[in-house]
Amino acid sequence: MLSLVTGASSGIGLQYATALARDYHTDLLLVSNQEQEQIQVARDLAATYGVQTTPLYMDLSQQDAAEKLHQYCVENHLEVDILINNAGVFFFNPLIETSMRRFELMLMLHVVTMAKLCRLFGEDMCRRGNGYILNMSSMSAWMAYPGIQTYNATKAFIYNFSKSLWYEFRPHGVGITVMTPGAVDTALFGLAPKYRKLAVNLTVSIPPEKLVVKALKRMFKKKKWGMPGLLNHLATPLLKHTPDTPDWLVFLTYKWVGQFQK
Repeated sequence: MLSLVTGASSGIGLQYATALARDYHTDLLLVSNQEQEQIQVARDLAATYGVQTTPLYMDLSQQDAAEKLHQYCVENHLEVDILINNAGVFFFNPLIETSMRRFELMLMLHVVTMAKLCRLFGEDMCRRGNGYILNMSSMSAWMAYPGIQTYNATKAFIYNFSKSLWYEFRPHGVGITVMTPGAVDTALFGLAPKYRKLAVNLTVSIPPEKLVVKALKRMFKKKKWGMPGLLNHLATPLLKHTPDTPDWLVFLTYKWVGQFQK
């Protein structure tokens, strides 16, 4: 089997690549815009777990990135059995204080390229009658909150898009799983190290390796959706009502959360 993992040079993507090689012994096509880190990750995983690894440097925020990635696989006779759409970015900032490039970057990664990859590789999988796609959403998909206005909107797109495709692809033997984790202990969210450690100790944040183990189990069972952590399940009904939260409380928490950024 061959797994394609985007954003595989660090963070959650690296954990996906490692778990797929270690626990499921799949070969890997690793895609990232961190060229040297990606090459080293590919070498390490190949040497440690005896799988074939292919590092591919690519900027997935480009308009035609999905088409180029799919064409690369066609030209090199790489049949992708597992697609992990993990590449993403995060910023906590008012929209008008966010550069246009950064704004477009998030839209391209989370919406355009992700959806195109599902379209292109999903067609191949449906034609063969088997395959797995895992998309990374977030608990923030249910939040209307300042500072993360673009992030939560794109994660809502991923969530609904993925669950809709589950019904379309299921009759063809292809599974699509969307994960909606809460806070994950990576550098993505820009928290200072002391706050990252505190969040893990309080179980507000989970280590990425735990998320990945649960996500892959859900994916291989072709489950529609997954969310790690009992606290997250308990909190979700409250999050869905954030649009109805008193304005003063939203402004207060917005100011408070901003203090924890680096």
